[in-house]
Amino acid sequence: MEAYQGLAILTTNLKDSLDNAFLRRIRFVVKFPLPDATDRALIWQRIFPKNTPTEALDFRKLARLNVAGGNIRSIALNAAFHAADAKEPVMMKHILQATQSEYIKLERTLTNSEVGGWV
Repeated sequence: MEAYQGLAILTTNLKDSLDNAFLRRIRFVVKFPLPDATDRALIWQRIFPKNTPTEALDFRKLARLNVAGGNIRSIALNAAFHAADAKEPVMMKHILQATQSEYIKLERTLTNSEVGGWV
């Protein structure tokens, strides 16, 4: 690491797992906090390309999912696949299905406060 002359960018969600000797060699550490509900609503509003068929998406309700932007992207992409498979526009039911899968990957429990009233 000391011999490398270029720019290297390391990203992790597990900073506590990095060895202290390794961490001392890193010049800058930038922490990106999870987006708040307002930011998550904006991410949801912009996540689907303009030509993606959608129907009755409630961005205020979607913003209740307390996840990072990368998770929102994964949920949106998988919801689009579910909708395409059903030959339907992306709807809340597709996003719920994709969210359930994403939460399994995250080993988190999906709560009624997050998805209550979606469908």
